[in-house]
Amino acid sequence: MSVKLLGERIKRKEDPRLIQGRGHYVDDLPLCNMLYLAFVRSPHAHAQIKSIQLEEARKMPGVGAIYTGKDLDGRLGLIPCAAGIEGLKIPDHPCLALGRVRYVGEPVAVVVANNRYQAADAAAKVEVDYNALPAVVDMDRAVAPSSPLVHESLGDNMAFVAKLEGGDWKAVEADASVKVLKQRLVNQRLAPLSMETRGVVASYSPGEDTLTVWSSTQIPHLLKTQLAVMTGTDEARVRVIAPEVGGAFGSKLNVYAEEGVACFVSRQFGQPVKWIESRRENLMATIHGRDQIDDLEIYYRPDGKVVGLKCRILADLGAYHQLLTPAIPTLTALMILGSYNIPAVFVETKGLFTNKMATDAYRGAGRPEATYIIERVMDLVALELKLDPVEIRLKNFPPPGKDIVLATGVSYDTDNYQKTLKKVLTLSSYKKLRREQARLRKKGKYLGIGLSTYVEICAMGPSSRMPAGGWESGTVRVEPTGKVTVLSGTSPHGQGEETSFAQIVAEELGVPYDDVTVYHGDTNQVPMGIGTFGSRTTAVGGTAIYLATQRIKRKMARLAAHKLGVKPGEMVFRDGKVEREDGSKSMKFAEVVGEAYFAKQLPSGVEPGLVENFVFEPPNYTYPFGAHVAVVEVDGETGEVSLRNYYAVDDCGRILNPMLVDGQIHGGLAQGIGQALWEEHVYDENGQLLTGTLMDCAVPKAHQLCWFETANTETRTPVNPLGVKGVGEAGTIGSTPAIVNAVIDALQPFGARHLDMPLKPEKVWRILKQGPAQAA
Repeated sequence: MSVKLLGERIKRKEDPRLIQGRGHYVDDLPLCNMLYLAFVRSPHAHAQIKSIQLEEARKMPGVGAIYTGKDLDGRLGLIPCAAGIEGLKIPDHPCLALGRVRYVGEPVAVVVANNRYQAADAAAKVEVDYNALPAVVDMDRAVAPSSPLVHESLGDNMAFVAKLEGGDWKAVEADASVKVLKQRLVNQRLAPLSMETRGVVASYSPGEDTLTVWSSTQIPHLLKTQLAVMTGTDEARVRVIAPEVGGAFGSKLNVYAEEGVACFVSRQFGQPVKWIESRRENLMATIHGRDQIDDLEIYYRPDGKVVGLKCRILADLGAYHQLLTPAIPTLTALMILGSYNIPAVFVETKGLFTNKMATDAYRGAGRPEATYIIERVMDLVALELKLDPVEIRLKNFPPPGKDIVLATGVSYDTDNYQKTLKKVLTLSSYKKLRREQARLRKKGKYLGIGLSTYVEICAMGPSSRMPAGGWESGTVRVEPTGKVTVLSGTSPHGQGEETSFAQIVAEELGVPYDDVTVYHGDTNQVPMGIGTFGSRTTAVGGTAIYLATQRIKRKMARLAAHKLGVKPGEMVFRDGKVEREDGSKSMKFAEVVGEAYFAKQLPSGVEPGLVENFVFEPPNYTYPFGAHVAVVEVDGETGEVSLRNYYAVDDCGRILNPMLVDGQIHGGLAQGIGQALWEEHVYDENGQLLTGTLMDCAVPKAHQLCWFETANTETRTPVNPLGVKGVGEAGTIGSTPAIVNAVIDALQPFGARHLDMPLKPEKVWRILKQGPAQAA
């Protein structure tokens, strides 16, 4: 029997080089004659640029050049936005500000010098004379007719208005038994905060007229196309390489000004150019996430059935669109019903310009916001009706195993929400927890139990619904030595696909796992690809590799059958051999490879060699789901929330490597819990960033988290032959509402109904100080 690889906890191929410090990130690249960039950034949220004085800066040691927006105007293209929404207003977004700045941190000028210290010193000498203008940072104010305008030429601050409606609202509103509950939810702005900040090295070779770019990116192929357009370079002469990427969480699913400027400068000098982002720059000039206000009207019957949901979303887009900025809040509308069969829905989404850095994809990208809405809805209804949160969810789940088309128009691939909920209730000993909670309340101690049952949309996705294609490319090549090379158009950066892709190919071909090597992230080595985002890498990219492997198998089976005098359909791959199912005739794997390359006796119509490519176009998204239970303790004196237990049961389809799945869930949980309890990215009323360093921007620490108890159910998707759905964002999506629901549950003796995130001690303390009798 062949060694079973899929479904096993196999250690990651990537880890040895990373643990030993032998991986190479952008900042590790030591090219000869390197120049360095430092950007001059706006200290104002909104201001007119009156003048820029460069004389003193040019006198500084090592300075080669200084460029402003006027120098680049017409010579370097605009930063692209790929989102397609009807009526979307897209303002010009130059790489360096032209005439006006619109957020703190917007690049105004760039200094080119012999080292980064000289560049930074010279940048400090650039004098910019600004005429400060009124800024708008509050979404409610941004929609007001009297608001300052971020872009005067657009006439208002409304980038788009999108509506989604489904179901029979007349029937809902005519039902006399239906009650209406209203609530405003705030989903605060966050910073993605990857461990490695952004960085780029651009190297133009004048003789060959080629531009090579190393970037800490999630999308090397898309970046290659956009940089070719921005710089006016023939795309065939542009190469993008994503080396090791130290975290991204969506923030590197983008094309940034600094990448375009680095390419421009390298073309001007004919030398390599490097820019590495500082942490302060990272916090103010890398995209932010979330930042929504959601006004809800919940229509429900006395038995707990929710029959309608209306939501008016204000989405803060920031000052400009990045690659997918306007598209993210539309995913909130699409997934707003979660795992519930609610027959009527209405969502109005208003995308607003403000004087802040742009928002864009951050782990979950619109889906955490949707799950937060619907999971708070369920707990609010349960609270009104004095029902257990479990009961209200079971009341609104669709029957398991049936095709679901929701009022939003979304068609789910699989469902069995009852199964994951039942499993997490067992895992957490839910009934026992409720009994413990009752005993502790009598002693004046406040234990909270929070539930979340989520659905997310993954495996982005069908090209017809994607802004830049949803297919993915995979190539499998068996080398003459019998070793196997895999080329993926995705660009994993910590998820572990060098491991899982090798597992797929090794098990299918019956070869040792260590004989398979996976490459990605280099557009010369892998000519086609889309990238890694939206939990698509294995579900789409892995499927392309699986299907390319099937083509290799068919060819090798034909070669072996021809040699052995049997039918190709009788051949199987196992234990390093290609043989008949009954084992009566066989060839070693290496022997079949030799037949392919030496080409002495090939069957008619068979070409020499063993290399196959497959471009997989998924017919639909996938829809993973799960159920989480959080247990918190609230300090009755200080309001501090402690996470005591966390239980998660997730269904991401077929599990190829449980170790990788656990790693993704754990990381996602940490980020989702962080949003619920500590994290927020804050601007003051003048548009100044108050959380511009890690002294001010809170992120969860290991000691603040508990041991995560995780489990899975496996419901395979029919969308791809592997049956996998995706898991990279599940923990983040499920955890945030579970934590908030737990804290509100702990505060029930004080009559708490809702608190907006983050649930810092001061907010909780104010509820505690009201006392049980005075609480609303």
